[in-house]
Amino acid sequence: EDIPLAHVHVGDLLRVRPGEKVPTDGTVVEGSSAVDESMLTGEPLPVTKRVGDKLIGATLNASGALVMKSGHVGSATVLSQIVQMVAMAQRSRAPMQRMADQVAGYFVVGVVVVALLTFFGWGFFGPEPSWVHGLINAVAVLIIACPCALGLATPMSIMVATGRGATHGVLFRDAAAIENLRKVDTLIVDKTGTLTEGRPTFERAIGFGRFAEDEVLRLAASLDQGSEHPLAAALVAAAKQQGLALDKPEQFDSASGIGVRGSVSGLALALGNTALMEQLGVDESPLASEAEALRAQGASVMYLAADKVLAGLLAVSDPIKATTADALASLREANIRVIMATGDGLTTARSVAQRLGIDEVHGEVKPADKLKLVEKLQAEGRVVAMAGDGINDAPALARADVGIAMGTGTDVAMNSAQLTLVKGDLRGIATARALSVATVANMKQNLAFAFVYNALGIPLAAGLLYPFTGWLLSPMIAALAMSLSSASVIGNALRLRAAAIQGALRVTNSGVLVASRGNRILIS
Repeated sequence: EDIPLAHVHVGDLLRVRPGEKVPTDGTVVEGSSAVDESMLTGEPLPVTKRVGDKLIGATLNASGALVMKSGHVGSATVLSQIVQMVAMAQRSRAPMQRMADQVAGYFVVGVVVVALLTFFGWGFFGPEPSWVHGLINAVAVLIIACPCALGLATPMSIMVATGRGATHGVLFRDAAAIENLRKVDTLIVDKTGTLTEGRPTFERAIGFGRFAEDEVLRLAASLDQGSEHPLAAALVAAAKQQGLALDKPEQFDSASGIGVRGSVSGLALALGNTALMEQLGVDESPLASEAEALRAQGASVMYLAADKVLAGLLAVSDPIKATTADALASLREANIRVIMATGDGLTTARSVAQRLGIDEVHGEVKPADKLKLVEKLQAEGRVVAMAGDGINDAPALARADVGIAMGTGTDVAMNSAQLTLVKGDLRGIATARALSVATVANMKQNLAFAFVYNALGIPLAAGLLYPFTGWLLSPMIAALAMSLSSASVIGNALRLRAAAIQGALRVTNSGVLVASRGNRILIS
């Protein structure tokens, strides 16, 4: 039956017919189809969706029929969160706006003083009827000096810029992020999910001691069922594909950035990098040469320890995003220093960095180490941006001058960042930076216009030119001029909608985000 969208609940089974919009976020449980997600990602080509794939509300089901299970409804959907984020950014105040507001406060007092001086000056010294001239000219001063243009100068630019950014998959949290991004000269990037696809594939497992390869994979996958990390998802998928029976972890704890710990089948397991093994006092040297060889090939290596004894290692590879090289080239052209900081082994990190031309690499770093790196660079006078997608990146994202989260990452990362790239494409940073430069320039133009307008209009309204030219300004003409000044500021801000943004055409051809209203859907 067809029901209103407002009546959909989490867990409902919904039928999406060809040509209809996906009603809410959820997962495909039956059927397959090509779904147009350009509204969100900017990709013009439809994405094939099969059983188990995620669907995003308001995207368009292009061909086949689907049955989906609703996962998020109402304000919890991806589209609603994007709309809320854009609205928050448009309501926020840029540092430049706060300065303009302070100036406007003093300016109003100054205008009132000028109006009083005009009234009494004309009243005592002007031609007859002197007090009438004084009143008219004082009113003209108050009207033409109304700081409307000054108050609109920055909010209009911010509002247009956030909307323009949203159409390109770049979401600013607040106006300060727009203003600060142009100053960034150093970018710290995570590897997994930021430089790479974040969809790693299992390569191989190596057993040690009494543990066979299959048993190492089974134990690691059983433990990783409670982890959100992409590497964990690769292990779980590989174990299920091989038909291994996974046990439910009796205990699970995420040591963010270095691995996970827990209990499976009565064994105290630890899965992670060298830092985690050293923390637990586990000797990983028997498999060090195999691990180093795998890392040299670009694979991420995780050690598995059972009851604080080495059980084996697992290798997972994560391909570099096709757009990463172009993104880094654009950033270098903008004279931005790029640094990689990852929890992966240093050899793996260097292998990826070498392919991407990144000179400075920090491997096997913990979340606290990333935070210290940000603080160290800031202490050197650098303006630092941090780009990441995981829980382990959240502290550094929050501490950086501008935190940049991948829209494909965790909610914690996005909540800690000031800028979100919906598509997870690093080229969006170049686009966002160009938009930041254009927006700040636009705000300065608006402020300069407002100040120049008042500087020229107030003397004319006060009648200072009357002894030389005989000109006086009617309050009606002053009202028209004041309105035109505001219109001019708005018109200049709207130019941002058509501003040339470096790299924008390479990033996306997305249309405007539109929230559908009054959808009716079929529930089965």
